[in-house]
Amino acid sequence: MEVFLKIVQLVLALSLLVLVHEFGHFIFAKLFGMKVDKFYLFFDPWFSVAKYKPKNSDTEYGIGWLPLGGYCKIAGMIDESMDKEALKKEPQPWEFRAKPAWQRFFVLFGGVLFNLILAIVLYGSILFSWGESYIKNSDVTTGAAVNKVAYDIGFRNGDKIVSVNGVEPDDFAQIHAMIIRSQAKEVKVLRNGEVISIFIDPVFMPAMLNGGKMFEYGIPFVIDSVAADSPNVAAGFLKGDVISMVDSTAMPFFNEVSEYLQKRPDSRVEIAVLRDSSKVAEGKKEVVLEAVTDSLGRIGVFADANLEDFYKITTREYSLFAAITAGFNKAISTVANYWQELKLIVKPETGAYKSVGSFIAIGSLFPGSWNWFFFWNICAFLSIILAVMNILPIPALDGGHILFTLFEMVTGKKPSDKFLEVAQTVGMVILILLMVFAFGNDIFRLFK
Repeated sequence: MEVFLKIVQLVLALSLLVLVHEFGHFIFAKLFGMKVDKFYLFFDPWFSVAKYKPKNSDTEYGIGWLPLGGYCKIAGMIDESMDKEALKKEPQPWEFRAKPAWQRFFVLFGGVLFNLILAIVLYGSILFSWGESYIKNSDVTTGAAVNKVAYDIGFRNGDKIVSVNGVEPDDFAQIHAMIIRSQAKEVKVLRNGEVISIFIDPVFMPAMLNGGKMFEYGIPFVIDSVAADSPNVAAGFLKGDVISMVDSTAMPFFNEVSEYLQKRPDSRVEIAVLRDSSKVAEGKKEVVLEAVTDSLGRIGVFADANLEDFYKITTREYSLFAAITAGFNKAISTVANYWQELKLIVKPETGAYKSVGSFIAIGSLFPGSWNWFFFWNICAFLSIILAVMNILPIPALDGGHILFTLFEMVTGKKPSDKFLEVAQTVGMVILILLMVFAFGNDIFRLFK
């Protein structure tokens, strides 16, 4: 059922994004008096699932059977249809190729523009409807819980992040991405009352990209309840107990306890807990309990994972006007962030190319249960990705056509149809190779 819901969400999201993108081309083409032969969701080689041509309209609207996107076929435009026969005839006034360069530019840019507008509308609507909740870095009073990659770089559990390349982070959850996107060289942390600098060697970049989240919230292991089938039902654990030590080793954070126990399957362990107070450790009474782990290194207790019990949650609510402004700012910052990530991908030494994925990777972004908040957030993010990818100066993408059009606008010389045909073919080959590479990455990850 989870896989089915992910597929449904993926198809719905991509359908929306493709329709909006192609409508951007469509509306400008119509505005400038160009004939649009077809407007299709999905591709329709050989046959279509449904089609309709309104009376007195030049455009056929339809749904194809191949769910890999969609298209808007504009008369006289060299596109993925590669309709060479039509191009052999003299240009007609209603054709794309007969229009001035500035009009053709807007037709080509329309898809990217409408995807950006959609992202702004979605982000603004999300902020207006749900507001924005996050935990400030300054409110993570316990410091961070670090993974192995962060530890190898030099970070330690309990470190409080002060700055990344001189910039103080606001949202704790974004620190990992902030370090990667900026390719940070220096991170300052507060450790044992002293501010120290941690210098990041670029050699760690592949590990930072593929080694999981470097920083988690440094929350203690507070016991919420004991599972009914736990091997430690009679061990003496109580709701509110805070695990402080395991086998005489201090472990103030949940991740430390969990990682240690996973390495001790089917074993007896000595666990010290602090009892008889709130979640703050000071003044608690220490009680030592004997416990056993199962074959997976679990002790059969549920921890309090509610972040509100440990940190202040900052919530911002937005009026309609403020939400529109904030939605615009979020869309622009998302574009900037994604552009930084693309620059990492083209650098082989970072290993970022391994994260490139196809529809399988995109589908995995969606949750296994229906949640409108997450669905619209992912749609907005994917709309940004579609806009940025399409503006890349690769022949066969909007960005490639735009580049040739800008060249014409600057020089006054229009590339020949033959040149554009060859460029389109080369671009399509590049895109197919990229799709094969992305799909290969997905398959590799599935069997890794």
